[in-house]
Amino acid sequence: MNETIRKFGYPATLIREYAHWLVLLRPAQPTLGSLVLAAKSDVTAFSALKPDAFAELSTVTAHIEMALMQAVHYQRINYLMLMMVDPHVHFHVIPRYEGERSAEGVSVEDAGWPKPPQLGEARALDTREIEKLVGWIGVVWQ
Repeated sequence: MNETIRKFGYPATLIREYAHWLVLLRPAQPTLGSLVLAAKSDVTAFSALKPDAFAELSTVTAHIEMALMQAVHYQRINYLMLMMVDPHVHFHVIPRYEGERSAEGVSVEDAGWPKPPQLGEARALDTREIEKLVGWIGVVWQ
């Protein structure tokens, strides 16, 4: 796995693995259910992904949206491809909602609603919270 994937807590944060992508729980939650969708390859440019990775992206995003809708009943969803510090291809997936959501003893308010997400306001999860939230989202994954 590339360094970006490891930085986001792999393997402890792994929710689902696909042929070309990993879905990870984001260890710092700007909103409840925030994820990282990371390409398994070592490329650092989106355009450098293989065609099969692009084709699989449709399936993966559909699964993400179904699971997060069931888990947090989001009102909008943001896919942010920032790649400023972590160079390998990845998206921050931020479910957006007005107010607060809670699960497994973790509550997170969407501090930016209805404007851009406030990534600097993210709630850092401890090891136990990560384990519980990975299991919680894993249960609703299709």
